[in-house]
Amino acid sequence: MHNRRLHQAPPIRQHAGFTLIEILAVMVIIGLLAVMVAPNLIRQQAGAQRDAAAAQLARLDTAISSYYLDMNSYPQELQDLVENPSGRATWNGPYIRGGMLQDPWGNDWVFELEDSGYSLFSYGRDGQSGGEGDDADIQL
Repeated sequence: MHNRRLHQAPPIRQHAGFTLIEILAVMVIIGLLAVMVAPNLIRQQAGAQRDAAAAQLARLDTAISSYYLDMNSYPQELQDLVENPSGRATWNGPYIRGGMLQDPWGNDWVFELEDSGYSLFSYGRDGQSGGEGDDADIQL
């Protein structure tokens, strides 16, 4: 009797798995969640880009002020904040990284010298003056 037990085959187990209907149901649920969540993520990304633009704008303003204190004049262009334009010894830069010369949408910052100082702004996502929402201009 003892020998018989040793030679018995193990009981056959049925493998548990998912049916086609269960897999399709899960795919439909995932699809519905994606449809509901995607628009919110896109809106948040656009808002994050506007926030990043405002932060970069403040950083550029600080860099321009530092340049002014060192050189006793405003830069002729934003590139002057990255490289010494005149070779003057009072230049104490770089004041910014070269990657900050463009806004979060890849457009160049608009920098204009004026009689009483300068203006600095971005045209927003569309890269054109005016606009509303994400396309609105961003300035200090």
